[in-house]
Amino acid sequence: MLRRLHHEQPESFAFTPANLDWAEAQITKYPEGRQASAIIPLLWRAQEQEGWLSKPAIEYVADMLGLAHIRALEVATFYFMFQLLPTGSVANIQICGTTSCMICGAEDLVAVCRDKIAAKPHTLSADGKFTWEEVECLGACSNAPMAQIGKDYYEDLTAEKLSDLLDRLAAGEVPVPGPQNGRFSSEPLSGLVTLKEHDSGRTQYNASVGLAVDLGDTVKRIDGTEVPILTPWLQDGPVRTPTKEEISEKEPRPAAGKPVDDSGVTEQESTAESTGKVETDDEAAGGAPAEGHAKPGRLDAPRDGGADDLKQLKGLGPKAERQLNEMGIYHLDQIASWTDAEVAWVDENLTGFSGAVSRGDWVAQARALTGDA
Repeated sequence: MLRRLHHEQPESFAFTPANLDWAEAQITKYPEGRQASAIIPLLWRAQEQEGWLSKPAIEYVADMLGLAHIRALEVATFYFMFQLLPTGSVANIQICGTTSCMICGAEDLVAVCRDKIAAKPHTLSADGKFTWEEVECLGACSNAPMAQIGKDYYEDLTAEKLSDLLDRLAAGEVPVPGPQNGRFSSEPLSGLVTLKEHDSGRTQYNASVGLAVDLGDTVKRIDGTEVPILTPWLQDGPVRTPTKEEISEKEPRPAAGKPVDDSGVTEQESTAESTGKVETDDEAAGGAPAEGHAKPGRLDAPRDGGADDLKQLKGLGPKAERQLNEMGIYHLDQIASWTDAEVAWVDENLTGFSGAVSRGDWVAQARALTGDA
């Protein structure tokens, strides 16, 4: 199947504040210089938030990771788990059409989708609630035919059962996933003939279905506020999910590993507040900038009219912009004036984006935007 971006694209994309926290926490799992390894979970989270992957979402994730946009596009267009076309507001129905399911009636399920959703796959239903597609083997062959709806498997289907599931989903229900014919899991249809003693003490649902029921997010969009964003690999513990009241005025978190006082302010931030200067790690340790490096001039605050949108520079995302602002860099003309030594300093001191200034040629981009030849 040809994988192309949809011909209609939204103007922009941004993670919700909670999802941005989640994404930044995922990036910290990877060693310095290897942040690009977070691309699949971040693209998946963007899809979880919106239901599909738009071009702005793919480029947004690339900017967060300091990647050229084509690198992120290569990943998004390669994996079929990423939806490049708008999906239904309720669910995208994925019918398994490989051998076991085909033999057991998958074509009847496809006929239901054509009748109740749209004549062609990847097409929104008239009410905008559903899309459908036929996919390759989903690995539930003993429970054929089956479909993945949202995040969960609905197995042992018939045309009538799938039609009923679609009606219930359209009405706002979330039917219990798993076998739809009374089976507990994937035991023989005639019932167990061995290990019967284990059958008497089983739970209401098998482990997979039980987890789906407990989470209750089968067809739910994920905005990041549903569960705590646990980051045990960070020294400063779990990242707190902001309340709804805080979403519009979210403050950046202290960097992992920085000493924090009782007020929640890092030692480095306290020094910056009292002296008007942001120290680098080597300066805080009593050292000096490395040879061939020169710290660029900084401003204590943006000029009148507010800070520029530094994210206009390709390869510069929200996290890098926040760090630059903390360094006293608020305007494109500041970047446009950097010398090679100042570029080397910023390349060295942008945490998680080592070499991004040189790699993305931010100075030339800034000069083009400001008209500074």
